[in-house]
Amino acid sequence: MQVYITAIEEGFLYGLLALGIYISLRILDIPDLTTEGSFGFGSAVAAVVASQGFSLLSFAAAFIAGILAGTVTGLLQTKLKVHPVLAGIITMSGLYSINLIVRGSSNLNFNDNSVFTKFFKLVNATGMNKKIIGLIIGAAVCIVITALIIVFFRTHLGLCIRATGDNQDMVKASSINVDFSLIFGLALANGLIALSGALISHYLGLSDQSFSNGTLIYGLAAVIIGEAIFGKRNVALGLISAVVGSVIYKIIVAFVIDVSLFGKNSENLMKLTCAVIVAVTLIIPEIKKQIENGRIKKEARKNA
Repeated sequence: MQVYITAIEEGFLYGLLALGIYISLRILDIPDLTTEGSFGFGSAVAAVVASQGFSLLSFAAAFIAGILAGTVTGLLQTKLKVHPVLAGIITMSGLYSINLIVRGSSNLNFNDNSVFTKFFKLVNATGMNKKIIGLIIGAAVCIVITALIIVFFRTHLGLCIRATGDNQDMVKASSINVDFSLIFGLALANGLIALSGALISHYLGLSDQSFSNGTLIYGLAAVIIGEAIFGKRNVALGLISAVVGSVIYKIIVAFVIDVSLFGKNSENLMKLTCAVIVAVTLIIPEIKKQIENGRIKKEARKNA
């Protein structure tokens, strides 16, 4: 049971990562590969700031760090006309070295200054209580931020960003600054991703260079799983489905490990598990479509 509580807790903490990827991939329609760099950047900045005793301030610092990363990618795309995929790769590659410089080493332990550790000590939480309290904190943070993002995308600026992702030519004809919308959207997306990195680091009490490995595919899996369940109806539901997909993905991974689905190699095959999950969630909608098309053709032949 503890394994699944931990999985749900981590699912909410990674939920902000899924939100960021949903914004860039679905709302802006941009395959942004900055993700792994900005996630690690948020983790590194949060660790350094928290280690100096500014635990809560570290989250704001991480969010700003992610905004800067997204802004660089946005400027490369809009001002220098670099292809979106290449722009993301350039920023991500640069951040790999920057993260090492910020952290000062490949990892940094700040467990005593972690907000989770401090809160657990404050309420004298031990054992299973830590997991339950951590789950509540993670869920509360994720739900509040998701609600704020949903409200934001109903504002004038949020609608401009959504319109930019739908049809840039139409937006330009409406005198909306497309470049600003793209840059702001990417900055917001990477800010959320960096904030997720900060939360994970506080949860674990350390920041490591390897934390960001695989975060891009994880976020994609969360978005795809959510859409497979809820469909593609509107932005609000899409943002919620991304968070739900994040939680479901973590539960699936926990199940694979718990039942030793791949035997002793279960923990070593997480990347393969993720790839299989993404493949299945992509294939299922197509299978449903093919079945529906077959049914329609069959009815058409009968009526003919």
